[in-house]
Amino acid sequence: MSGKKVIVGMSGGVDSSVCAIILKNQGYVVEGLFMRNWDSLVNNDILGNPNDLNDICPQEKDYNDALEVCKKLDIPLHRVDFVKEYWDDVFTYFLDELKKGRTPNPDIMCNKYIKFSRFKDEAIRLGADYIATGHYARIKNGRLLRGVDSSKDQTYFLSQLSNQQLSNVLFPIGDMTKDEVRKIAEDYDLITAHKKDSTGICFIGERNFNQFLSNYLPSKDGDIVNIETNEVIGRHHGLMYYTIGQRRGIGSSGNVDKLFVVGKNLDKNILYVAMGEDNEYLYSTSCIITDVNFISDLRPTFCTAKFRYRQKDISVNIEYLENDLVRVNYPEGVKSVTPGQACVLYLGEECIGGGIIDKIYKGTEKLWYL
Repeated sequence: MSGKKVIVGMSGGVDSSVCAIILKNQGYVVEGLFMRNWDSLVNNDILGNPNDLNDICPQEKDYNDALEVCKKLDIPLHRVDFVKEYWDDVFTYFLDELKKGRTPNPDIMCNKYIKFSRFKDEAIRLGADYIATGHYARIKNGRLLRGVDSSKDQTYFLSQLSNQQLSNVLFPIGDMTKDEVRKIAEDYDLITAHKKDSTGICFIGERNFNQFLSNYLPSKDGDIVNIETNEVIGRHHGLMYYTIGQRRGIGSSGNVDKLFVVGKNLDKNILYVAMGEDNEYLYSTSCIITDVNFISDLRPTFCTAKFRYRQKDISVNIEYLENDLVRVNYPEGVKSVTPGQACVLYLGEECIGGGIIDKIYKGTEKLWYL
């Protein structure tokens, strides 16, 4: 690969650091590119710590770590600002979905609109033949395959990408386990070798979610109702803070450990709960997905699906409807299928695509409380 240039998305974490090592050892001309997608300075006053940049600018720490890694590996590091694009294409979507009472996945949209779109365009401008990221996934013969480390596989988050977006993309650590990745970083004595994996909202970092969200969406208290008895058992602090299947933080009186969120009524501002982790109100048997994206040319009738990241594969059958809608059937029942989340489809090791969960059914009846 002598002379072929790869631009690596350097996040300041161990995975992208090891990507750069692997590619450089393979003979590529490697350069790094760090994306700034959130303007912490603008939000200093909103977040309540205008003078404490160490707390409110985690991405600056990540940039410094990426810079140190690139210096150690003797590769240049570029920096690009996608703050407006992230706000317009990802964060606005995130807020709009929450307003509808749904549970969105901003990481999926960040991949679709930022990492494999804006980032790729910038990499091409810098002369890249390929881009590379630290995702635990594989591409073989144009097929998107799960990462070898099943506990880290990230194809779920790549399910909205097109074939074009995945062209000229390298996933250098897709054939590795996390332990193997950290071992390489240790061997090179990188600052990121033992850095904790990032969590929280994509690019915004780890914050108190409720406090953060309240700065952008007005919250309104309302009743918590036991759906089985129609009894008001407490007050919620805003429907946007709750998701289907949630147990902790419901805030009702009584035996809260056995209560689970099963639905929402936006018009009446009611949060519905039920007792028991296997309560019938948590289960559905089919859903309609929208924004359906197929990476593969395959259109199977039977395959497996994930309705949440890290969920075990569920055997499903597929119906292709008008207006590019898809019905995903799982007759044996699945718990906590949630509007706004992604339903991702698989044939064995291959991720063939997915869509966004919209309507949810039990038998032939649409669930009114979802």
